[in-house]
Amino acid sequence: MTRKKGYGQFCPVAKGAEIVAERWNLLILRELLCGSSRFNDLKKGVPLMSPSLLSQRLKDLEFAGVIEIRPAQGGRGSEYFLTEGGQQLRPLIEGLGHWAEQHLKPELEGRDLDPGLLMWDISRRVDPDGTPDQPRTTVQFNLTGVSSKYGRWWIVFENGEADLCMKDPGFDLDLNITMPMSVAADVWIGRRTITSAVSAGDLALDGSRAQIKAFPDWFALSIFAPG
Repeated sequence: MTRKKGYGQFCPVAKGAEIVAERWNLLILRELLCGSSRFNDLKKGVPLMSPSLLSQRLKDLEFAGVIEIRPAQGGRGSEYFLTEGGQQLRPLIEGLGHWAEQHLKPELEGRDLDPGLLMWDISRRVDPDGTPDQPRTTVQFNLTGVSSKYGRWWIVFENGEADLCMKDPGFDLDLNITMPMSVAADVWIGRRTITSAVSAGDLALDGSRAQIKAFPDWFALSIFAPG
């Protein structure tokens, strides 16, 4: 592989930045740390990145010894996993996220509020064991303030798993959740609590008492949320 132009310094920070700080690489590593291993799943976490560039970055990270590529189990294609050295980047990446929240307090602009990315993140963190004891639980998210095409999402809990749907799965709803996209992002990141959003009338929950009570149990927050 052709060596890219670097910083021209022997400093370990410079050498590490040549790999980790390459545009998009931190976000790819974030996705791997969050559990994604298939190409299409990684792509969901970096929707503005072209497939060809993602493929190239994955090859670069493999060449650097940060990830390893294995044949997919029970199917075609490949899976991507962090090496031991790649796993050691976890404190750095999580620390960067916490640092940004603590010191930068970044204001979320409209272009930053991607409902698809938010719902993908949420679906990866939910805890199916926190839902009421029944064969299937279907939850609808209504995100206002975004295009109607991307405003409705469903998460179906069944057999200990959670499936994210962009189209109505056709099951009876157990819980209906409505909130502005900006509120959803704030709650997810931990800037606002579920209780405060409900009390302010910014988050509406429509379902049985058991379903409403269980919502905070299965709705796990971002890894960058406080606490």
